[in-house]
Amino acid sequence: MSPAHRIIPCLDTEGGRVVKGINFVGLRDAGSPTQLAERYNAEGADEVAVLDIAASREERPTFLETIRNVAEKLAIPLTAGGGIRSLEDARSVIGAGADKVTVNSAAVVRPALLAELAHEFGSQAVVLAIDAKREPLEGDEPSGDHWDVLIRGGHQSAHLDAIEWARKGVAMGAGEILITSVDRDGTRSGFDVELTSAIARAVSVPVIASGGAKIPQHFVEIFDAGGADAALAASIFHDGVQPIRQLKEFLAQQGIEVRLRC
Repeated sequence: MSPAHRIIPCLDTEGGRVVKGINFVGLRDAGSPTQLAERYNAEGADEVAVLDIAASREERPTFLETIRNVAEKLAIPLTAGGGIRSLEDARSVIGAGADKVTVNSAAVVRPALLAELAHEFGSQAVVLAIDAKREPLEGDEPSGDHWDVLIRGGHQSAHLDAIEWARKGVAMGAGEILITSVDRDGTRSGFDVELTSAIARAVSVPVIASGGAKIPQHFVEIFDAGGADAALAASIFHDGVQPIRQLKEFLAQQGIEVRLRC
């Protein structure tokens, strides 16, 4: 039997607060990371992700105190990242209480970082985050679209194809891929099923889909047609639009394997 699909609330933090925007801009305050983490732990989330979204762009360290405070509230795995540029940065994050680290910009700049992290912590603790934006190829044919990798908090093109970068990242040691659709981020228009499916077919490791979730059916689609192993969302959980426990009960009713906790 295949592993249960995971539901992962994401705490995008800036200045010690959870923030949320649309297409990576227009950020608004969404609450306290520790209070939200405690709530999600009680609601039945499978994991929690804490991402310092400004760390790479502003070239400052990951907010370790936030990670420590969140970790104290959790009995489930914690993935943390933002500004991790070296093995020492990752050691600090793991030491603060994270179970996994996620890297994005620094891995694009120096892919060997993935191999170093995998050697130190094991591939299962290394998540390669890819922020992908759909771009038409020459000729403007819909079937010719590809996804460009963005770095620095979604503010700069890496001039890489997302699918090829996912393959290379796994070959270098990444044990999971977190694929975020920049086009769908915060829009609540549904996950990018085509993007996620393309990534899932290209790699042999679990794929976490992110960007665009609103209704329970969106999660059914990303697990079925999208081939995702896990789904990450933020604003619908923060704003109480979709309670996690109810979401998982719905997914179970639709035949999607999930973990239901008492």
